[in-house]
Amino acid sequence: MEIRELTHEAVLSILPDRDLWGHKGTFGKILLLCGSKGFTGAAYLAAMGALRSGAGLPFLGVPESIYAIEATKLDEPVVFPLPDTDGRLSLLAVSEIESRLPQMDAVLVGCGLGQSSGILAVVKSVLETAHCPVVLDADGINVLAEHKDILRRRTAPTILTPHDGEFLRFGGTIGEDRMASAAYFAREWNSIVLLKGHRACITDGFTGYRNMTGNPGMAVGGSGDVLAGMIVSLLGQGIAPLEAAACGAWLHGAAGDLCAQEIGQYGMLPTDMLQRLPRLMK
Repeated sequence: MEIRELTHEAVLSILPDRDLWGHKGTFGKILLLCGSKGFTGAAYLAAMGALRSGAGLPFLGVPESIYAIEATKLDEPVVFPLPDTDGRLSLLAVSEIESRLPQMDAVLVGCGLGQSSGILAVVKSVLETAHCPVVLDADGINVLAEHKDILRRRTAPTILTPHDGEFLRFGGTIGEDRMASAAYFAREWNSIVLLKGHRACITDGFTGYRNMTGNPGMAVGGSGDVLAGMIVSLLGQGIAPLEAAACGAWLHGAAGDLCAQEIGQYGMLPTDMLQRLPRLMK
């Protein structure tokens, strides 16, 4: 398997030029299904990760019980409420989500969603219905652990962004060669895997990228939500799925490295990383 390492110059060469005559729809219509009662920050950070990495028109669907919080915190995305039960998306949300999917260039499911039968129904519906790339993060991965066969039936790309615990719960194994472990899983389950951690591994099973950016200061709640939002944003802008995941990982880590240089690893926050992302993409 060919293993590549990205540089800043390589990332900039992959990012599409901003069309002089472009409009918000030109730069990606994306759907983010995130958040639950007690995890409002996950939805906020994923949406801001998407915006700070260039998304033109992000739609954020959240449980109705947290809609007021998200709509107050977020000015730029189109935030809309979905039916929920006990603060989590319910089965009743599926029909509205399915009605929005045909207009989308990419979809993110999982950040802060929690786990329930309703969440499982939402995740399965998106995977079965969406004809665009789908990013599964956090609970979008967790609820699917016993239903992985759906990935093999997908014809559009699916990107999984697990940390080690999620990867193991999903049925993966991690040996000394983390890239080989991720690649085997990607081939077995028809997906692109971004296995998080120090020197994250990104692979479709045949080509791999090893990310060399990032630092321990990024190990704080919400960091992965920013990354997931960045990846769906890059997909929506037309970047190929493997490269979208790899560029997202590089930029995410590089933003963390800027934070470490400027304010130190202690106390740096995902919101600090968001502020530095545009500097890396100009």
